[in-house]
Amino acid sequence: MKLIVVFATALATSAGAQHPAPLPPEPEPQIQDNSFLIEEAYNQPPGVVQHINAFFLDREADSWAYTFTQEWPLFSQRHQVSYTVPVERNGSPFGTGLGDVALNYRYQVPTGRDAKLAVAPRLSLLLPTGEVAKARGAGGAGLQANLPVSVMIARSLVTHFNIGATYTPSTENSAGDQTPTTGFNAGQSVIWLLRPALNLMLEVAWNRTEEVVEGGKRARSDGLLLSPGIRAALNLSSGLQIVPGIAFPIGIGPSDGERSAFFYLSLEHPFAKSTK
Repeated sequence: MKLIVVFATALATSAGAQHPAPLPPEPEPQIQDNSFLIEEAYNQPPGVVQHINAFFLDREADSWAYTFTQEWPLFSQRHQVSYTVPVERNGSPFGTGLGDVALNYRYQVPTGRDAKLAVAPRLSLLLPTGEVAKARGAGGAGLQANLPVSVMIARSLVTHFNIGATYTPSTENSAGDQTPTTGFNAGQSVIWLLRPALNLMLEVAWNRTEEVVEGGKRARSDGLLLSPGIRAALNLSSGLQIVPGIAFPIGIGPSDGERSAFFYLSLEHPFAKSTK
């Protein structure tokens, strides 16, 4: 069918006066900055805002977490600001409520969505907006740093690396004990662009956290997830890109036996004329 359409177009063009050849269609926009557990090193381009909804459901317990993130370019793609608002349910008797809100800044080098290698260090301020007594907050402000690195291995294969740390000078427990805590995270993802608007994903995410226990002592725990997933994109003529996705994180190693479901929805659209 495609060959017939091309041939018919050629006949129609040559039958009348000579006109300029039609421009080739623009390539379908790729899904690029829509990872799930691993952060990609791509900031928002000028004039484009992104709204990210993520829902993490523990299939073995009465708990879930929802986060809303909004990302804005700051003057250019090199600088980006965003915020993340979490809502958590930690089961009975803690109930559901607001967690610790994050204010984020990222710096990307180099810029441009076609970069084969991109690095975008992020620094976040964690606000103590969650209730410590209901296991939804650290009890004190914290700082988080993360280093995402994105590498285009081939035209249809991309990998992303993360390494980061979180420091809270005065983490508190429900008894009022306080002590500094430090956490670490690392991970990698491989994205197969089956099509520009349909990607298969495999992510591995590790984290080490500390919590304050009785007497102001610190208890350390590790988590390790292997997460296969899929995402797709609907690109509208208005410039709106809708990206739904789903993944099924599986606990391995220190998290063996954990089973979760992850749901993702991103809305990305222009808010001003690009100044590229």
